[in-house]
Amino acid sequence: MTFWDHLDELRRVLFRVIGVWTLLAVGYFMAMPYLFDRVILAPCHNDFIFYDLLRAIGERLDLTDDFFTQQFHVKLVNINLAAPFFIHLSTAFWMSVVTAMPYLFFEIWHFVSPALYPNERKGVRKALVLGTLMFFVGVLVGYFMVYPLTLRFLSTYQLSGEIENILSLNSYIDNFMMLILCMGLAFELPLVTWLLSLLGVVDKSFLRKYRRHAIVVIVIAAAVITPTGDPFTLSVVAIPLYLLYEISVLMIRDKTRTVERSEPEE
Repeated sequence: MTFWDHLDELRRVLFRVIGVWTLLAVGYFMAMPYLFDRVILAPCHNDFIFYDLLRAIGERLDLTDDFFTQQFHVKLVNINLAAPFFIHLSTAFWMSVVTAMPYLFFEIWHFVSPALYPNERKGVRKALVLGTLMFFVGVLVGYFMVYPLTLRFLSTYQLSGEIENILSLNSYIDNFMMLILCMGLAFELPLVTWLLSLLGVVDKSFLRKYRRHAIVVIVIAAAVITPTGDPFTLSVVAIPLYLLYEISVLMIRDKTRTVERSEPEE
């Protein structure tokens, strides 16, 4: 294929991806009243599955701390006339982007696979499947653990007894979308590290050597991801990122050891 043929094929891929996003967005827009109450606002209610899990752990281990026994409920208010409509649109769009990730990876695979050798196709196919799974694992961790912990801590934190915490709809949605989407992207770290190791850019020794530097970068990244900037939310995001870094260290091989093993014995 010529350069212009590749551009034409890329144009068709983009049109298909945008078409799938649009169809999903329309479907989510129509179902949004139900999804908003049952999914997006679920962490606001005391019967959310993660809060039930914390209470069950507290009862099983006889823990009386508020972290395990707290009854929790948040009521949102809207202070912007146009906010409900635009949030309706933006939420439907972002949900379509998240759920269309498998199709997006499939289109990427379909576009690049003709240019790959058979052994390269196997590695790229494995990487795309792993990337899809890790992205959704990150989204689920963000939805079921990171965001509920963040919401429960910040909504109940009081600077003074004279101040009543009232959460706006815009604030809730901004934090919800930012944390969950960023956690999905953050869980791609092991995949990115694995691909860099295949290209010879990094190895196990490199990651171990610069572990302290990585911790600083992770904390900075967590500070950027978390819109609130408080230490609790920062640590809730930074700790999973650091664990992902350690998983990345375990996933790749040490280049030096690989070379030594490949040398013939005398």
